[in-house]
Amino acid sequence: MNVPIKTADEIHKMREAGRQAARVFEMLAPHVQAGVTTGELDRLCHDFIVDELGSTPAPLNYHGFPKSICTSINHVVCHGIPDDRKALKRGDIMNIDITVKTAEGYHGDSSMMFVIGESIQGERLCRVTQECLYKSMALVKPGVRLSELARVIQHHAEASGYSVVRDFCGHGIGAGFHEEPQVLHYDGYAPEADIALAPGMCFTIEPMINVGGYRTKVLRDGWTAVTKDKSLSAQWEHTLLVTESGVEVLTARGEEDLSFLEG
Repeated sequence: MNVPIKTADEIHKMREAGRQAARVFEMLAPHVQAGVTTGELDRLCHDFIVDELGSTPAPLNYHGFPKSICTSINHVVCHGIPDDRKALKRGDIMNIDITVKTAEGYHGDSSMMFVIGESIQGERLCRVTQECLYKSMALVKPGVRLSELARVIQHHAEASGYSVVRDFCGHGIGAGFHEEPQVLHYDGYAPEADIALAPGMCFTIEPMINVGGYRTKVLRDGWTAVTKDKSLSAQWEHTLLVTESGVEVLTARGEEDLSFLEG
C-alpha cells in the first residue's frame, strides 16, 4: 500500500485547506435552523467557498455529484443531495459534509452534526458519534495501527447500544480528494491493510453510527445512502495530520474543545 507522506510544503498547504473547511462551518452554523432548505445551505456554502475563499467545493461534479456539499438528514447515512423540496423541521438531525479544494489544489474535508430544535434520541446519537471520533483521534500518533482506531470506535458505539456502518470509511487526503489508506471504523482490517501510522500522513476519520443495524443501501440517485431499517444515523469527521509526537487536527473549528489531545 502506497500511503503518501506529506512534505513540509504540502503540510503547509493542507493546513490552509483545513482552515478553509472550518471557516465554511463557522459561516454556515447560524443558518442551520428550522425552515431552511438544504438547497439554500448548499448555495450559501458554494458562494462562500468560491467568492470569499477563492477555492472550489470539491464534491461538485466529483464523479457526477450534482451539488457543492452533502446534507444527510435523519436516516440518511451519507452523501445526501441538497434540494429545495422540503425545509428542515424541529426534531431533525442532519450531517453536513464539506470539502474545500484550495487554489493550490489541496483538500480539507470535515463533517458535523446539527440538531434542529430538540431530539433526545438524536442528541444522544450525535454526542456518542462525536465521542467515537474524539476517542480515535486521541490515539493517533506514530506507530499506532489503523485497527486500534477502528476498535475504539466500534467498542464505544456498541457499548452505547449503537452499530457502526461498514460500507463507508475514512481515507487519505491531500492533492487527491481520496488517497490511501482506507480508514475503517470497525475491526475488519486484513493484515496487509493494517498499517502503522507515520509522521506526515494525512487522513480523515469519519465514523457513521446508527441507532439500529449497520446495514445501508444506496437510493436510485446513485448517491444517497440510507439505513436499511430507517433508523437514525450520525457522522462526524476531521482531517488529521500525524505529527512526530501525536496528531494535528487540520479542520478544527473555533468552538471545539480539543484540550484532550494536549499533553
